[in-house]
Amino acid sequence: MPRLARIDAPGVVHHVIIRGIERKPIFKDNQDRDDLVERLSALLDITHISCYAWSFLTNHAHFLFRTGESNLATFMRRLLTGYVVTFNRRHHRHGQLFQNRYKSIICQEDTYLAELVRYIHLNPLRAKIVYSIEELNAYAYCGQSVIMGWQKMAWQDTEYVLAYFGQSKREGRARYLQYMQEGIEQGRRPDLVGGGLIRSLGGWDEVKKIKEKGQDRIKGDERILGASDFVNEILSQAEENFTRKYRLKAMGYNLGKIEDRIEEIFTIKRDELYVYNRQKDRVEARSVLFYWAVQELGMQGTELAKLFGMSQSGVVYALKKGERIVKEREYQLNI
Repeated sequence: MPRLARIDAPGVVHHVIIRGIERKPIFKDNQDRDDLVERLSALLDITHISCYAWSFLTNHAHFLFRTGESNLATFMRRLLTGYVVTFNRRHHRHGQLFQNRYKSIICQEDTYLAELVRYIHLNPLRAKIVYSIEELNAYAYCGQSVIMGWQKMAWQDTEYVLAYFGQSKREGRARYLQYMQEGIEQGRRPDLVGGGLIRSLGGWDEVKKIKEKGQDRIKGDERILGASDFVNEILSQAEENFTRKYRLKAMGYNLGKIEDRIEEIFTIKRDELYVYNRQKDRVEARSVLFYWAVQELGMQGTELAKLFGMSQSGVVYALKKGERIVKEREYQLNI
């Protein structure tokens, strides 16, 4: 069976796995690991892709990314091609380093983001690279050490993850650590790396046909991790999201255009959006603006946090509020 094309769209969360060919090491020493970390740092900064979790093992590595303006395929090609060239030169070898192409699985955020962060960050413990949660907290080549504050990686979005566990960094870390400890006994969790509910038969069109016939147990898709409705929605919207994104760009849509629409809906001046104010209409207006900026333009939460002088966790709460308001009141951008 021919392999399926990858799915990507702005704002989508991906669990990405890279493996060495024939299970051979992709890291031979810490210099190799440091090289990939440096490449991640540089590329994430210029592509505005978010990284929520990562871990380096001996012959494979895991990442949890959210795509932005740059698509995942371009990002991964730039990341891995440069790494392979340097690796081969350093170790006097030739040829392929990675097993086939990398694996990427789109994830239903509300259901799986915290689970995947835990799964990815527990990998060094399961692989016996470290032998306790305390050692994992200090392991330099896993995002766990960054979340727990043992090392700093500006490119890892720890605030977004900790916002799932508490309103302050201290509370978030305490609850996150407890959540990690509770997951140690869960084992390898193949359900989190195998794709959708069940592998698809016949591609996107067949999946939608089965769903339309009212069959409860529809086939899932190996590229998607989520409930049936989420799988079907992603398959339906994947190409539409790309079309809409490029149509918006062609029409000159940017943050200013969204501000214009917010002024119309809430009858407030755009300058007021940038001034902290707890009045209900101001909070709602800013929340809707954030949601459209991320959903329609592919902007990142970190970018909005800087523009509006807010914390990352504050932006996260605003995004969720904005999504709820837009759907409940059926607001449109009037494109």
